[in-house]
Amino acid sequence: MHINSFGDQYGPEMVIEVYEPKVGLKGMLVIDNTTLGPSKGGVRITPSVTVQEVFKLARVMTWKTALAKLPFGGAKAGIVANLKNLTREQKKKLIQEFAKAIKPFSPSKYIAGPDIGTGEEEMDWYTQANGDWHSATGKPAEVCMKFFGKPGEKCGIPHEYGSTGFGVACAAEAAAKHLGLDLKDLTLAIEGFGNVGSFAFKHLDELGASVVAVADSKGTVYNPHGLDFNSIQAIKREAGTVTAYKRGKILSHKDIFTLPVDIIIPASLPEVINDKNAEKVRARIIIEAANLPVSETAEKILAKKGVLIVPDLIANAGGVISSYSEYIGENPKDMFREVEKRITENVRFILEHAKDKNLTPREAALGIVKARIARGFAKNVNSTLAQR
Repeated sequence: MHINSFGDQYGPEMVIEVYEPKVGLKGMLVIDNTTLGPSKGGVRITPSVTVQEVFKLARVMTWKTALAKLPFGGAKAGIVANLKNLTREQKKKLIQEFAKAIKPFSPSKYIAGPDIGTGEEEMDWYTQANGDWHSATGKPAEVCMKFFGKPGEKCGIPHEYGSTGFGVACAAEAAAKHLGLDLKDLTLAIEGFGNVGSFAFKHLDELGASVVAVADSKGTVYNPHGLDFNSIQAIKREAGTVTAYKRGKILSHKDIFTLPVDIIIPASLPEVINDKNAEKVRARIIIEAANLPVSETAEKILAKKGVLIVPDLIANAGGVISSYSEYIGENPKDMFREVEKRITENVRFILEHAKDKNLTPREAALGIVKARIARGFAKNVNSTLAQR
């Protein structure tokens, strides 16, 4: 592996590949940047995960943690495996062998978390094998009580609390206010009804917003008068798709991007809004709940149309903010307060900065995080020199 094939002045600092034939383990860890603190990023398990893919995701984490003003750097880990072919015990062995192998770097330089194919149980397995409670976040709510906490309190913060989706809802509200709009007067479409999209819907519904369309891999359900969250959630659970919802028009998946709505929230895959459909987008605001859901070309097209895009670096940072809350021992109530504060302030700041400097929000965000990392690097260098 030639690091300089994808490296630059920001990283990666380390590329670690792990092999253990006895359990069929092939894993990788990319620690991109630790200027601001130990690196943070999830462990994903897919049959096709590569070092290059993991590096790209680690870099996103570097930007995201710096933008959220967290004392973390960026990283990501991957394990090559097909979960359909694994028993629970085989999966546990893979996770724990991987955790043991990278223990020299975790948690001193890397803190794990959930990602594709991993959740709270896997993070519990990881910390058991590592031996340090701080080596991973996203653990079961009860697992940390033997370390600290009051009776009846929960301080593990698994994905099931929906912190990323909650942050997306906060971002949508802040973006609307930036344009002088009231979220309650706007219509929204959510593409993707997984952990992020479903919780975004839940919290937007609680804020009084009108979600009129939701899509999953099977298609889109659309009702201009609004959709009922509890009904959609129940239908998804029972039928496996939102298209079984009876009180709406059923459209193709791709139709959700061209509906007459005020806000689109893409919450599934990268580049679902691209040069083929960007001109047809009718929304005024796009909240990037997924990573890079708008292609670079589409972003330029939409900017010319006057569409406001809140980039993923800000909008979906609720998960990593939540992990910081868990890392420092806060409970879920503290976490929600932390996510709302940081996301709201960040959206307001980046959008105002972008407007003042005539930049896109992504350009503004990247400029700010690079400056923060540069300042952090200079501070670390000066500190080291002072100790000599």
